[in-house]
Amino acid sequence: MTAILEVQELTKAFGGLVALNRCSFQVRRGTITGLIGPNGAGKTTLFNVLTGFYRPESGRVLFQGLDITGLPPYRIFHHRICRTFQIPREFGDMTVLENLMLVPAGQFGERIWYPWFRPAVVRQQEVKLRDKALEVLAMVRLLDLRDEYARHLSGGQKKLLELARTMMADPELLLLDEPGAGVNPTLMDELAAYILHLARDRGITVLLIEHDMDLVMRLCDPVIVLSEGRPLAEGPFAHIVKDPRVLEAYLGSS
Repeated sequence: MTAILEVQELTKAFGGLVALNRCSFQVRRGTITGLIGPNGAGKTTLFNVLTGFYRPESGRVLFQGLDITGLPPYRIFHHRICRTFQIPREFGDMTVLENLMLVPAGQFGERIWYPWFRPAVVRQQEVKLRDKALEVLAMVRLLDLRDEYARHLSGGQKKLLELARTMMADPELLLLDEPGAGVNPTLMDELAAYILHLARDRGITVLLIEHDMDLVMRLCDPVIVLSEGRPLAEGPFAHIVKDPRVLEAYLGSS
């Protein structure tokens, strides 16, 4: 399989702290690639560089062969790269359905003249977006909550809502930052099933940060271990967990 994402020698520092240290790896198209490592390894910093929230000191990010290094987040989004966050960032005073409908770019209703002079076009697009949003909500089992304010959802439901919002953008690459954090076992099963559906049935490539090793084992192949800002090991989960370097990174040397 070809690489959809190539990280080449990325370095990112905060003063004297080097969060990414010439970090290089590839993500193959169609995979669910796990990114694990001890706290402070640079995982979320890497996501922030990939999605344009931070500019690296050096190195490159290639997406489908195109250099996207340092582009602002909105331009990264237009390349069909979407992400979620460790702590969900829903619009709490909007309904679950509204949270999804505002995501797609280029909506006619956002253009100053269209609501005045082409209202039928605006309404037609809104009907299509609503139908798509309802379909996505059904897939993540949030359809019954479509008219609920997002702030009233549980932590696990907010995680599902974040996933649903990314689907409204039809991503090619999905970056998930600890999707299992704070999710109860029942919702965890639904979350895992939906991530598998995205990769296997919809062809979306997933790069996933996670501390829950059971979820990583169920979903990810390959797994990349990040330590001190660079990859330490890569391979199937069964091999990674037996690697002495990985055990030392997590547990320290005896």
